[in-house]
Amino acid sequence: MSDTERGSSVLQSKRDATRYQILVEIAERQPAVSQQEVADAIGVTAQAVSDYLGGLVEEGFVEKGGRGRYEVSKEGVDWLIGRTDELRAFTDHVAEDVIEQVEIETALATDAIEEDQSVTLSMADGVLRATPGEAGAATAVAITGSEAGADVGITDVEGVLDYELGRVTVVSLPRVHEGGSSVADPDTLGEYAASHDLVATAGTEAVAAACTAGLDPEIRFGTPEAVREAATKGLDVLLLATDDRLAAHTETLREGTVGYEMVEAEKR
Repeated sequence: MSDTERGSSVLQSKRDATRYQILVEIAERQPAVSQQEVADAIGVTAQAVSDYLGGLVEEGFVEKGGRGRYEVSKEGVDWLIGRTDELRAFTDHVAEDVIEQVEIETALATDAIEEDQSVTLSMADGVLRATPGEAGAATAVAITGSEAGADVGITDVEGVLDYELGRVTVVSLPRVHEGGSSVADPDTLGEYAASHDLVATAGTEAVAAACTAGLDPEIRFGTPEAVREAATKGLDVLLLATDDRLAAHTETLREGTVGYEMVEAEKR
């Protein structure tokens, strides 16, 4: 059983989670235990605490003395220890495997980097890059060694990357029964493409228009998200999209706060 599965046995069972909390509260307050205080501490009713206590006494986890006197038995302590160990293993897994992974980024080394070396971060060609030394607005610490051109793990990122978001230029094309790719001027599309880093096409008519203009689109699938992602990484994108697919792209761009410009490319 994995650490996640062990920890979840307590977290996923409301009954076990409540029993665990009640036993902890009794252990802290014994032998004089106020059911109302326990209820207030864990956020349930006093009647619920009373019901749970009855079950814990029956199972031998709690020993009942006189009025309002309860003590956690050896069996109860053993059960608490077992569940605490499970939770500890689970939280260790979250801290070491989950959160640590979230805090680690990957960059492309511009030069040889040693483990634990401070690096400066930059964005170029849509790729996060790490350069030895602290000379820029955004810095980090390498957690792996790397040669120039290889990937390097980084953490402890500080500052803000100094780069401009890319721009998206959108050319809308009609469906084939309304003219399709034939309405687009190949020379105009070529001029637009020359000033952009990437060309994206959405719809067969858009692919045909790109081919007629001698363009080889870099993005053809999943274009709404791909175009937005490219722009957020600082790349300029020329998007050719059919009318019926246009709204999905512009909405995704707006959601990502990415600016775009609609232009004409019709033959004159």
